[in-house]
Amino acid sequence: MDSTFEERAGAICAACGGKCCRNANPPVSADRFEALRELGIGKDDVEYAGYTRLKSQEDGMCVMFSGGRCRIHSAKPETCVAGPFTFEVTDHTLSLYLKREASCPLVKYLKEDPEAYQAQYREAVRRLVRLIRSLPSVEVEAISRIPEPETDLVAGIPLLP
Repeated sequence: MDSTFEERAGAICAACGGKCCRNANPPVSADRFEALRELGIGKDDVEYAGYTRLKSQEDGMCVMFSGGRCRIHSAKPETCVAGPFTFEVTDHTLSLYLKREASCPLVKYLKEDPEAYQAQYREAVRRLVRLIRSLPSVEVEAISRIPEPETDLVAGIPLLP
């Protein structure tokens, strides 16, 4: 990603107020947890509920959301980096979905800039495939059962068993 996209996406996300951070509970791989530990994030911020994930605060916002932004932006979970793309895995296929504009203002920007869209799509696929391969299959199955309303299927990517 180039710095122009990063700056624009950062501004859009900052203005949004963290819609994607509400009730998100992003999965945390072992590698990601190590990166978080290096930032001083401890086990109190992580829970297991079918998969290892970041907790939510009482108001539903991610435990890492503070002051209108992510406290761990540089090491945020793979699903957060992949946003506004989300996924499920069934029958060795990664189904990639794009959130709708009503739930993520970044989508409008990506749709208006095909180059930015393709760059974010490639980054999402890279991060999500790595995440899927790093998690036990039972956790991937649990994550895949989480409903993702307001999304549209954009790709089906075969995964080797």
